[in-house]
Amino acid sequence: MKYLSTLLMSFAILGAGCTSNQYQNPSPSPITPTQPAQPTQPATGANMLDLSNQGLTSIPSYVYSMTNLESLDLSNNRLTGAPQAEIRHLLKLKTLDLSGNRLTGLPAELGQLTNLETLDVANNKLTGLPLELGNLAKLKIFDISGNPYSTLDLGQIAAKLPNTEIRK
Repeated sequence: MKYLSTLLMSFAILGAGCTSNQYQNPSPSPITPTQPAQPTQPATGANMLDLSNQGLTSIPSYVYSMTNLESLDLSNNRLTGAPQAEIRHLLKLKTLDLSGNRLTGLPAELGQLTNLETLDVANNKLTGLPLELGNLAKLKIFDISGNPYSTLDLGQIAAKLPNTEIRK
């Protein structure tokens, strides 16, 4: 029930900027409304959240309480700095897409997401990488392409993740 309330609150927040699209018929008949614009909804199922292409400058705080999420897409926004440390609460995450933002760092707490299989941080402004990413034993794909990352950091992380495909 708490999860449903959180999900409904997230849709309300996302929908706050949406407006109802109406058209006016030039004839004397009444105005016929079209369907109201819908906020972005999870791609499939309640364990996925797609907040891509929303113009976000930070990750909404309600996301961190959605602890059943397995897939979170925050790609192609305007995120800067680093995601908040609260990301550690999303322990069931398998896929995290932060690509196409303006991130300059990643929190060490990402290393606590031990179920993570795909981490996409391509096309950001990442320089240093937290060595804790080496704790992600289930990580299959790590896309770091399009970043001015530290090769020294990546080398130390890669040494701990021999079964991970690292896209540079």
